[in-house]
Amino acid sequence: MMSLPELLGLSAAAAVAGAINAVAGGGTLLTFPVLIFFGTGAVIANATSTLALVIGTAGSIFGFRRQFGAVRAWLLRFVPVSVLGGWLGSVLLTRTGESAFARLVPFLILFATILFLAQGAFRRFAGFEEKEPAHPHHRAVWAAIVFQFAVAVYGGYFGAGIGILMLASLGFLGLCDIHEMNALKNILGSLINVVAALWFVRSGLIDWAKAGVMSIGALGGYFLGAHFSQRLPQRAARNLVTAIGLTISAIMFYRQFR
Repeated sequence: MMSLPELLGLSAAAAVAGAINAVAGGGTLLTFPVLIFFGTGAVIANATSTLALVIGTAGSIFGFRRQFGAVRAWLLRFVPVSVLGGWLGSVLLTRTGESAFARLVPFLILFATILFLAQGAFRRFAGFEEKEPAHPHHRAVWAAIVFQFAVAVYGGYFGAGIGILMLASLGFLGLCDIHEMNALKNILGSLINVVAALWFVRSGLIDWAKAGVMSIGALGGYFLGAHFSQRLPQRAARNLVTAIGLTISAIMFYRQFR
């Protein structure tokens, strides 16, 4: 039976992680170490965190429901590779160790954050108007689909930072509305995590008591994050995404090289 500090710690971590995921991504980097802190094994912690956060994703999807129409065409392109990649990544986790991917995490998140930060300069260089959506070349769309498959594989394996990676990719495709980008990112991220969570359940890797406590906190955090992030000016929302990405990468570099 869980102690009161553990109940409060897990639910609070999941709530904050849900809010972070609704805005940018990276909430796993909060829930995963908290589970480890309370004595959960690494693989079980990863699987339990994935299940808890994917249950809470319903809150963020509902919060961004007004943007669904604008991103429907992109969903048709990205959903198949997201499902396939999420399944492949989850299978890899159950058959290999986490150390190799864990070493790449800070580099991937930092790289994605820099890409996200540089979107404005790239769009101006490419001749895109700041307030008008770009129409990317079909080669750019195919490159983004391949990139999304790679993100989905990584997401099924560990998942931390996939939201920032997707936002960077969507920005380079020419999407310029941060709230539409967040809606698309949350739907695709939830699909990746659903597939991974189903595989983890099948493999018997879930701590159900902890997953239940965390899913309640994550649901509230996702909804509040999705709701209040849309009240921010787009520049402020972009700055928040960048700050989250830099903070997460700094923490991961510190943990890896200390």
